[in-house]
Amino acid sequence: MEISENFNPKIKPIMVLGTSSGAGKSLTVTAICRLLKNIGENPIPFKGQNMSNNAWVDWNGGEMAYSQALQAFACKIVPSSEMNPILLKPQGDSTSEVIHLGKSKGITTAKDYYKNWFMPGWEVIKKSIDIIYQSNKNCRLIIEGAGSPVEMNLIHRDLTNLKVAKYLDANCILVTDIERGGIFAQVIGTLELMNPDERRLIKGILINRFRGDISLFEEGKKWIENKTQIPVLGIIPWLDDKFPPEDSLDLLERKSYKTKPEIKVGIIKLPSISNFSDFDPLENEESILIKWVVGSQNLDQFDFLIIPGSKQTIKDQLFLQKSGLSKDIKNYSNKKGNIFGICGGLQMLGTILEDPHNKEGSKVNLEQSIKGIGLLPLKTTFLKKKIT
Repeated sequence: MEISENFNPKIKPIMVLGTSSGAGKSLTVTAICRLLKNIGENPIPFKGQNMSNNAWVDWNGGEMAYSQALQAFACKIVPSSEMNPILLKPQGDSTSEVIHLGKSKGITTAKDYYKNWFMPGWEVIKKSIDIIYQSNKNCRLIIEGAGSPVEMNLIHRDLTNLKVAKYLDANCILVTDIERGGIFAQVIGTLELMNPDERRLIKGILINRFRGDISLFEEGKKWIENKTQIPVLGIIPWLDDKFPPEDSLDLLERKSYKTKPEIKVGIIKLPSISNFSDFDPLENEESILIKWVVGSQNLDQFDFLIIPGSKQTIKDQLFLQKSGLSKDIKNYSNKKGNIFGICGGLQMLGTILEDPHNKEGSKVNLEQSIKGIGLLPLKTTFLKKKIT
């Protein structure tokens, strides 16, 4: 089916844009999805392009971002890769694996991405929107943007913010994070950098992560509304619950306030860590304290140790060797320490890792076969086609 450059869904989509990365777009979309589901609507989450190594595998074996899977659960529906048609999985060194509709399409550098992948990416976004509406005639798309919609050096090649908003003529909500400070400049600056046809789509503003007495912000709320002529729809209080971050850098910024944990868990912070959302249940458990291990140290302080999944297992195993952590993990094991290996972490606990097709970081490091930590009698060979 040929798709025009303007798509007119039966029920108006809602799009959540942010004044910056980490403003709270993912959580806001998740909340809207559940609220609409609870009042009898048929919401479906959508994010045209996401960059994350937190992946979910749908029923067809396709990979999609974990955040869109979480949003699907909020809608009480089964996640499907059409909800996140483009997933970029960073591999370091300014390269990423490109996933279209759940399937790997190749590796690209950041420099070449927009030259080689922009038009194919836009086509796959439109195709996914069409697939969703063909299967769900009366649905309402709840769309998540990415980062800021007004990165002026990138805006002409931004696939997933205002281009999608204009294509669907979506009602947009702008979310800003008051915890970062400077929200008046964030809101006004973002709106000022939009063209009139883009700004008209912004129907409301949300203030996220407010601490303390909300009544103290009443003057600030009025100022924003008077200045922008856009209503402040709500002020979301600070939530102590941990939700999966998209970026592994956020892991190191998280602070724990647990004073009397019963169990202390060490998790190796691999350079190419993947699926770190696996550990959110541990972070939300009051009796467990998590510490991210970033360098060589005595690991005896931990009740157990986790080696997580990796986007580039060969590369991360070399990191363990060069940093001295491989030796630390062996010493911990010799002292009867408890070790869990997940996916790539399990493979690293074996004896040999082979990467004949340069899928797991051997191309960069020029080593297609390396020794593992050697605690389990496992040999791993990475095949050309990934099994999800």
